[in-house]
Amino acid sequence: MSVKPRTRDCYQTVVDTHLKDRFGTVKLDGLRPHEIQRFYNELQSVKHLSGKTVHNIHGVFHKALQQAVELGYLRVNPASACKLPRKERAEIKPLDSDMIHKFLEACKGHRFESVYIVTLFTGLREGEVLGLTWDCVDFAKGTLLINKQLQRVRRGSGAFQFISPKNGKSRCITPAPFVMEVLKHQRDRQKFWRSAAGCAWEDSDLVFTNELGHNLSPQTVYLHFKKLARQAGCPDARFHDLRHSYAVAALQSGDDIKTVQENLGHHTAAFTLDTYAHVTERMKQDSADRMDRFIASVGGEGKQSA
Repeated sequence: MSVKPRTRDCYQTVVDTHLKDRFGTVKLDGLRPHEIQRFYNELQSVKHLSGKTVHNIHGVFHKALQQAVELGYLRVNPASACKLPRKERAEIKPLDSDMIHKFLEACKGHRFESVYIVTLFTGLREGEVLGLTWDCVDFAKGTLLINKQLQRVRRGSGAFQFISPKNGKSRCITPAPFVMEVLKHQRDRQKFWRSAAGCAWEDSDLVFTNELGHNLSPQTVYLHFKKLARQAGCPDARFHDLRHSYAVAALQSGDDIKTVQENLGHHTAAFTLDTYAHVTERMKQDSADRMDRFIASVGGEGKQSA
């Protein structure tokens, strides 16, 4: 599978999933702002899409209509007058140390144990971990190259394809040595599967596969995760919360915000700070408390000059 540019594929997905059925038969000069506004409203009230998703759909639609304006097919962009909903940021719910311990205990011996461990201790997105290939694992340097993710093709056969990472940029991360040992174990297990499968083995080069070398289904991985999360006492946990758990643990362990941003593949450090603001605020208070203890240790209390 070759890597396809994410942006183009996402645009097509928005068109096929949301725009084509509603506006596919409407002539350009027949588009009216109030009809587009009603469409945006229904995306939230009827389809229950988030404000962020509505913004993304609007971005694709507006850009396409703006191109029509520039080409002279439209005098003005009818989507420009529409009011968009607020982007409500979903609450971050990372697993705490106790939950992580219980989850790891529940995972022991599970067929997807390696998937969950690598995700939890690298912060990779679901598509990135399921799309990781062996040519991107450097055991000598102890690094992982994250240059693609696995995504189901929404059109046609429903097969899977590689697309570029979320922000379109590759990144190289250096996981904890424990993670690299988990990957070595996964490599050995896959060698056994390859030998047992013989000519039935699918040489996908993917790190995480089934016993025949085929890619794992995200839905299957997610459903098993939910079952294990319930066993661990955190039934509301989402697979994406493993990523958040890594980020919070990294920040609390003392990693600087730039390192965390680059490991997560966020576009900017400001976005990382905004996403995990509650953690960094608590860290500031912890820093103040440490400084207070230091001041006391050097005899600074009560020695202010008049």
